[in-house]
Amino acid sequence: MFNKVPAVLLSFPRRLLSVSRACRLLGRMEPALVRCVPGEPKLTISFSLAGSQKHMLRDQDEPLGKVLSRIACNFTKGKAKKTKRNAEQQPAETSELAVVKLFLDSSEVEHTVVNSEAWRDGAVLQVGDVKYFVTRNAPTFTTAEMPISLLAGFPVCAKLEVEFGDLHDCEFVWFKEKVPNISAQASGDAAAEHIAWTEVGDTRVYVPSNQDIGCRLKLRCTPIDGRRSGQPIELVSTGAVEAGPGMCTFDTRHAYTAKQVDWPSVRVVSYNILADIYAQTELSKTVLYPYCAPYALQLDYRQNLIKKELAGYHADVVCLQEVDKGVFLDSLTPALDAFGLDGVFKVKEKQHEGLATFYRRTKFKLLSRHDITLSVALTSDPIHGELLEKVSANTSLKERIVKRSTSLQVSVLEDLSQAGRKVCVANTHLYWHPQGGNVRLVQMGVALRHLSHVINEVAPGAPLIFCGDFNSSPTSGVLQLVTKTVVPQQHADWSSSGPEESCTMELLSTFPPLLSACGPLAYTNYVGGFQGCLDYIFIQPESMQVEQVIPLPSHEEVTTYTALPSVAHPSDHIALVCDLHWKPCDLLVKHTTGMDIREA
Repeated sequence: MFNKVPAVLLSFPRRLLSVSRACRLLGRMEPALVRCVPGEPKLTISFSLAGSQKHMLRDQDEPLGKVLSRIACNFTKGKAKKTKRNAEQQPAETSELAVVKLFLDSSEVEHTVVNSEAWRDGAVLQVGDVKYFVTRNAPTFTTAEMPISLLAGFPVCAKLEVEFGDLHDCEFVWFKEKVPNISAQASGDAAAEHIAWTEVGDTRVYVPSNQDIGCRLKLRCTPIDGRRSGQPIELVSTGAVEAGPGMCTFDTRHAYTAKQVDWPSVRVVSYNILADIYAQTELSKTVLYPYCAPYALQLDYRQNLIKKELAGYHADVVCLQEVDKGVFLDSLTPALDAFGLDGVFKVKEKQHEGLATFYRRTKFKLLSRHDITLSVALTSDPIHGELLEKVSANTSLKERIVKRSTSLQVSVLEDLSQAGRKVCVANTHLYWHPQGGNVRLVQMGVALRHLSHVINEVAPGAPLIFCGDFNSSPTSGVLQLVTKTVVPQQHADWSSSGPEESCTMELLSTFPPLLSACGPLAYTNYVGGFQGCLDYIFIQPESMQVEQVIPLPSHEEVTTYTALPSVAHPSDHIALVCDLHWKPCDLLVKHTTGMDIREA
């Protein structure tokens, strides 16, 4: 997915190059970098001594004199080694220890001062005749990775992590490879050293054009901390920019989301992006998606499409399902961070995929998280005791429910435009099995009870936005519970998995009727063997109203390549996108009924 920088590039000795502007102004001095973090027992001192790189790990509370003595010994030994002609030859006389001192504001630092206090930013270390300018905690990139797959028309964003700096203040310069002729390009590494680069951009994200096809990209990044800047690093893509797929299913949708919505509107996206661990199975390749070109199922390719699609929606809240842990960390987080979104992740137990919720940091602040695994909550949280008692009447059904690792991600956000105004954003992916309607009903009962508890305890009066892949059709018990507030004991879903796992109970919602914000849809999932509506964005109509539902791709677009996913669409699901208007009256605390479960 990403081309990682060799470890040697980002190892601590590399930080010797990461000097401040002040250090560079003192051009005659060598750099000495000190990393000293409060709370850590050790500090590190890195510099070039007698022609070799030194990386010293010392106690923070150690007296300065000890480390200066060690530097003097190392310097003397280094000089002595240079005088040897062979292993048997000894120096003619013992070399005297070099004079090693540390100065701060032109005054020598006492040898009794502990390291954490002595090695200050701007200090000067003298070793013999050589002087070093000390930079303490210089801004430095600790992670720097370039994406492997580059497509014309699709955003490219490197994964970067900076220590002692702010990534949003860093400087970025993009270049594209300028190849004089094909023979030079084919002649190998020797010719590559002489390839010229043309500057093409100066923002964190670069979108290659068709003119960049066939060229590699280079990014020069400079870490910054206020007025201090570290040494730039350069990342070069391993491959060249390739042609994109042309028109994608989401391109026409972006015409409706060309800019962000203004307060008090909120744009919400819910999207099952198809986890790579499922896309790459033999079942997926040969049975579920045999019509999809193999390269279009590759994660690197699909991530290009997903990032462009999400960026183009300019959403305020994005709830994603089937998110591989690596995708969240290495791809989505860097890209969406560059587009103004912060995110949190809830991994599904026993698997490497889960739920991700992103929110626009200029509009919202994350106050708290209340994620649960539904089966664990059912069996351990007393608020679900009554439901557990009824489920336990059928051992087979209980065992099936308890085995599920289905999760609920709950984030309480505060509106930055109005202090105290909160919203509860929930995200889930319910059990998938076609005959698991009874399992999904119990899961939804647990989810609603938990959400009601969170809102009452943490954010009274906060409206609920409930997104996800519910694996439930509009006629299912889950939809009836959410939109009608009650599922009777005779509903077919209670016996969906056969008589041995059937149960009879009446289930009431803890909320008044919720509204499906995107309305009735023909389908949100379209594969070769199934088409149906499985995804929803539920809201409380007394707190929010729908301003705009972004139209789904036309049926012709969806079926251009038979079904989904395809070269023009990265998932087997279609993203739901809508603009919601936050009503002022939502500050009033609303009454929610308790869930009542009655055995027939």
